[in-house]
Amino acid sequence: MSARTKALQTTDEQMADEAAHEITALETKVVYQNRWMRVREDVIRRQDGSEGIYGVVEKPNFVVIVPIGADGSLHLVEQYRYPVASRYWELPQGAWEQQPDADPLEVARGELREETGLLADEMTFVGHLFQGYGYATQGCRIFLARRLRRTTAELDPEEQGLITRSFPLPEVIRMIEGGQIKDAMTVAALGLLRLKGLLDF
Repeated sequence: MSARTKALQTTDEQMADEAAHEITALETKVVYQNRWMRVREDVIRRQDGSEGIYGVVEKPNFVVIVPIGADGSLHLVEQYRYPVASRYWELPQGAWEQQPDADPLEVARGELREETGLLADEMTFVGHLFQGYGYATQGCRIFLARRLRRTTAELDPEEQGLITRSFPLPEVIRMIEGGQIKDAMTVAALGLLRLKGLLDF
């Protein structure tokens, strides 16, 4: 794990520790578990002393990669998303569930190659976001990939039917506006890059 990424993770943990007293977990039990996720149910006590139940989804942290070509085009992937029974374009993204302590930078490089067949000579860490912290622990690290080179994609069995293609940035924005892109992390990653002056649209 890079020093910068480790420092950000430490900051997140410190903030969580400081806020932990607001809700106290009295007991916890795992109600479902598979290779990709674990669901637990906690009995909690709130600040006013009242008790309740909180369901928490535990999933490994993941990465989102924003691959930009020399001509300014953006490389996206499209795949079938079973829970919503449809195909959508999105940025390359993923997690190494069997290696939760892997360096996020290496995960980003691996996922970029796996899904798009691209290698990046320049990878820039952009920021950290949570996927849905009202119910899940999962966080996401965003990387900007530049100076791209073509190699061979290596799709996982779960990624059957995944395709990749590059789009001019204005077309990507139109796809978001028109609903062809509905992935929240894709929209958030592009917005974060724009806020930080790394993407102009």
